[in-house]
Amino acid sequence: MTDHRGRCLEDFTVGDVYRSRLGRTISETDNTWFTLLTMNTNQMHFNVPYAERTEFRAPLVVSTLTLAIVLGLSVADTSENAVANLGWGDIRLPKPVFAGDTVWAESEVLTVRESKSRPDCGIVGIRTRGVNERAEVVIEFARSFMIFKRAALDALDVFPGTDADWTVS
Repeated sequence: MTDHRGRCLEDFTVGDVYRSRLGRTISETDNTWFTLLTMNTNQMHFNVPYAERTEFRAPLVVSTLTLAIVLGLSVADTSENAVANLGWGDIRLPKPVFAGDTVWAESEVLTVRESKSRPDCGIVGIRTRGVNERAEVVIEFARSFMIFKRAALDALDVFPGTDADWTVS
């Protein structure tokens, strides 16, 4: 059985590009809940008559929801074994996102190095783009994270042991 545990520091090479296997359609409910959760009072996100009078003609998805979803889509390919996110930067939103749009994530590895303070980890820098179903880039951002080396991750295996006999009769 293959045990997919995500990438470790040793698995990253500058220039590698990872595309999310899954896409995520953003619903009106997602946008409403996120708007309420974050206390975003800009009517552009929840007031249809207001939004219809703007150049967009419909409510926009909250940009931080777009960021959260695209980041989440990138985790399986990049930072599933991260110790911590270290920073985000250079966030750009070149196209609007509307309820009903589907986004995918594409991440390019920009930097890879050993950690100076933690010998069991390294630091990876990536640039991630969110792309919609029309192949438009809707968000781009840089991100860096600290990630385990493989030997350190092996030491953290916490699946509970069992004395049960797993042989098949």
